[in-house]
Amino acid sequence: MSGVLITFEGGEGCGKSTQLTRLAARLRAAGREVIEVSEPGSTAVGVQIRNLLLHAEEGRQLDARTELLLFAASRAQLVQQVVKPALRRGAIVLSDRFTDSTVVYQGIARGLDLAFIRSLNEFAGDGLRPDLTFLLDLDLPASQTRLLRRVRPAGRKDRMESLPPSFFEKVREGYLRLSREEPRRFCVIDASRKRDEIEEEIWKIVHGFLCH
Repeated sequence: MSGVLITFEGGEGCGKSTQLTRLAARLRAAGREVIEVSEPGSTAVGVQIRNLLLHAEEGRQLDARTELLLFAASRAQLVQQVVKPALRRGAIVLSDRFTDSTVVYQGIARGLDLAFIRSLNEFAGDGLRPDLTFLLDLDLPASQTRLLRRVRPAGRKDRMESLPPSFFEKVREGYLRLSREEPRRFCVIDASRKRDEIEEEIWKIVHGFLCH
């Protein structure tokens, strides 16, 4: 495939969605075709799964295994319907979360079998792996403060945001562990800084990557 898949990862409130949007704007201004996607979601099927996973009352009691399979189902649809067609025509795909989120949230933090999760990711993603991953790293106190500032319907946290602080400590440790295992793919970004500073750092990295 001639396109590029760039993913944004990190814990809650780290600013990855904001930075993805900013990068997309700069790439489009440079004349590149950019497709923005998020997980779970970005397809009609994915939107329904996202609602069940994060917002619907029926999803409040989901078993961890069910949660894992729903995330995988959303990804499978997204890859086949949106991501792979975009990559085939040479587009740059920016994804707000991808397979690393599943390894960290459902594997390392939830404690499900990592070997199975990696195999499931391979299947659901049809062998697709990110070319470049930005990990926006933020410590737990800063993350929790940002979550309190988020505007939501009726001020309610979604199901994942409502998990205890100990869970998110595992999430952060899990992401940093993955970044050490794959240092050539991961770019760890200090997400505590100003948005403009982070945007400039990401742009320099992406520009260098695309021009390499």
